[in-house]
Amino acid sequence: MSISSYRFNRQSNAEFYKTLKSRVNDYFVSNHIERTANAEMITKTTVLIALYFIPFGFIISGLVTSVWAILGLWLAMGIGAVGIGFSVMHDANHGAYSKNESVNKFFGGFINILGINSSIWKYQHNVLHHSFTNIEGADGDVDIPFFLRFTPHQPQRPMHKYQHLYAWLLYGFLILMKVIVTDFTQAFEYRKLKLVKSPAELRKLIMTISFWKVVYFGVFLVLPLILSPVSPWITLIGFFGMQYTLGMATAVIFQLAHIMPENDYPLPDENGKMDNNWAVHQMVTTTNFAPKNRILSWYVGGLNFQVEHHLFPNICHVHYRHISKIVKETAQEFNVPYNSIDRFREAIAEHARMLRMLGNAPAAT
Repeated sequence: MSISSYRFNRQSNAEFYKTLKSRVNDYFVSNHIERTANAEMITKTTVLIALYFIPFGFIISGLVTSVWAILGLWLAMGIGAVGIGFSVMHDANHGAYSKNESVNKFFGGFINILGINSSIWKYQHNVLHHSFTNIEGADGDVDIPFFLRFTPHQPQRPMHKYQHLYAWLLYGFLILMKVIVTDFTQAFEYRKLKLVKSPAELRKLIMTISFWKVVYFGVFLVLPLILSPVSPWITLIGFFGMQYTLGMATAVIFQLAHIMPENDYPLPDENGKMDNNWAVHQMVTTTNFAPKNRILSWYVGGLNFQVEHHLFPNICHVHYRHISKIVKETAQEFNVPYNSIDRFREAIAEHARMLRMLGNAPAAT
């Protein structure tokens, strides 16, 4: 079934989202607050971009000769890359950073200097994941290689019994695979889905992806191989460590929001109709975690408030904490689930439990 035939049930609990949007809008109007970035966000952007580029400058400067110091700088770059991905480019590519689209395009383009194509990201994340969250066959975040099982509708294989153990190792390769392979394969996939409208648009997209890959590897791998005073093997280890850090953080944060025991994995009926409306669908397929952990929330761009993000992706994440009370109270009023786990470590444990459950359960009919 084509995803273009999927339809959410607009009559089911229709007043919930209408009421919620009105209350959230009133919050911004009554407090005279813009929905986009504020001074805190601009400061954060500066810090995180600096955390990526300043260590890189030291790596290629030749001023640092210690192997351990060089590896530490690569790790710092990885930490900076995670912050940019979650806190800067993510908001910008949702149009939530600024009311000025040129500003959003500029900061959204920072994903290209992390090795990932911005257009492919928007197709996968903004269009498919946010529209069809946790729907097997539509949400690319749950349609994964055969060695992992993220929904009860996927085939259960013997290896899956151990996925709660080995998944954590594989998570670190997520971004590296996307940088090397997946951006290209997804371009062809999105042409089949007609997200990429024509063969000419596909050719242009492939050329753009290829251009940015050359830039990325040329600047962030070849230059250090040439200019860094340490062995090329140390540079390769450092580059891989940076990518692994980015992949691990990205995978864990997104999986804690959706691959959890509290979440549903609904499917459309034979006519493509879903049981819930879109907003309720987001509520039943999404989980918040560690909402009181301000340090974590700062670093991951408010994505521990994943419920608020899915309902209002065009609002900058610095406001999620403040509107979360409105979302929770409105959900309770309309008898809609509001999934939230208090602590980060508890969310990790719950995700591991979900992986084990999926690894041992037969495929749902």
